[in-house]
Amino acid sequence: MNTMTALNLDLQSKQDVEKASANQGIVVSVRGSVVDVRFEHRLPPIYSVLHAGAKGEIVIEVLEQRDSRLVRGIALTPTQGLARGMPVEDTGGPLKAPVGKALLSRMFDVFGNVIDRQEPLADVQWRSVHRAPPALARRSTKSEIFETGIKVIDVLVPLERGGKAGLFGGAGVGKTVLLTEMIHNMVGHQDGVSIFCGIGERCREGEELYRDMKDAGVLPNMVMVFGQMNEPPGSRFRVGHAALTMAEYFRDDEHRDVLLLMDNIFRFIQAGMEVSGLMGQMPSRLGYQPTMGTELSGLEERIANTDTGAITSIQAVYVPADDFTDPAAVHTFAHLSASVVLSRKRASEGLFPAIDPLQSNSKMATPGIVGERHYKLAQEIRRTLAQYADLKDIIAMLGLEQLSPEDRNVVARARRLERFLTQPFFTTEQFTGHSGKLVSLADALDGCERILNDEFKDYPESALYMIGKIDEAKKDKKAQPEAKTDDPS
Repeated sequence: MNTMTALNLDLQSKQDVEKASANQGIVVSVRGSVVDVRFEHRLPPIYSVLHAGAKGEIVIEVLEQRDSRLVRGIALTPTQGLARGMPVEDTGGPLKAPVGKALLSRMFDVFGNVIDRQEPLADVQWRSVHRAPPALARRSTKSEIFETGIKVIDVLVPLERGGKAGLFGGAGVGKTVLLTEMIHNMVGHQDGVSIFCGIGERCREGEELYRDMKDAGVLPNMVMVFGQMNEPPGSRFRVGHAALTMAEYFRDDEHRDVLLLMDNIFRFIQAGMEVSGLMGQMPSRLGYQPTMGTELSGLEERIANTDTGAITSIQAVYVPADDFTDPAAVHTFAHLSASVVLSRKRASEGLFPAIDPLQSNSKMATPGIVGERHYKLAQEIRRTLAQYADLKDIIAMLGLEQLSPEDRNVVARARRLERFLTQPFFTTEQFTGHSGKLVSLADALDGCERILNDEFKDYPESALYMIGKIDEAKKDKKAQPEAKTDDPS
């Protein structure tokens, strides 16, 4: 019996050695983040993860099978120290992300390593980051509004529960601030999980967000995943998939609603563009990768409202040079149920949040979903602001006095509406000196309706600037700090 056992163990160890040697490869070439590896026995499938280096610290993802023995991959870690002839080990599977209740209140990188200086993870499962989107039969067709507590969004650009909303804007117009404010407002008022995914984030923003969420006491229901700006493009390209795998666990296994915040989707497209260029693909228009539409769809289609729960996503989208015809912005628009466009002009006028009400739109803003009163009010607000925009040229050339009394009333209403739709944020209290305000949809609609009915035509415009509910203007009729737009033009 002992002899048989020894023989079996010897046979098994031989098989293990053969299996290990079958999964061993040799580095053929290294060009930056692109690594070619030769395998003599079994060629790893696409998306397989390979380990190289003395301690296996260099991680490579296979993206192309060159021939029957050669694969080309992109390194997800820096490749310093990697040289031709070095051994490479095939892990036999794709990149995986941790899932489980232990993820809550923790911060991760793309490999699922904790980066918050706390104790290591325990009691988690590992799942592939490459997962298929839910089937159409599982998707929910019910439309519900997702309140944010921010007046201009709830009134004019209502968000969808289980939908995707984009915050579009150039550099420095307030995308990250608006995203952080939404986390603050929503994470404490819902029994769900929030997952923040930083794609190409600055380390300063990640550290500030972690500290703010901890101070606000909302970290126990939050998970953070970061692919920092200084990391290789392969790592930034996969961090969104890792975050989505975690979100799908909470939706499908825990049956909880998930709020997924992504900052910034453009950085995902940009990382894909870098990977595509490194892999030697021919670029398409404006240097973007030819597979941009497919790669973006692979990420966006996984964000869905199903029979077990909903993943509601709010995504910041950097718009290069404020050009909304840029392919990155155009491709992203197609996936969204609401587009919140931030305007540099409004930001320069001190109208924060700097949301352009005429360019922003939402598929939820229909009478069947938001109700007849809300729909009519939103349309009237847009009409008033559009008329004011048309009159600005005349005012600049001839002055306000040359307008008809009716047009002057339109201008007065529009300017008061613009100021009422500003709002002090909790996340900017330390910079502005204004304490943050959370405004319900009912209060926001009531305020807009009363302004349109000329109830506040005798009040100074400054009384409506940076307030919460409309009644705050009546309580304190003294002039508050005015927006920079004293000139009606």
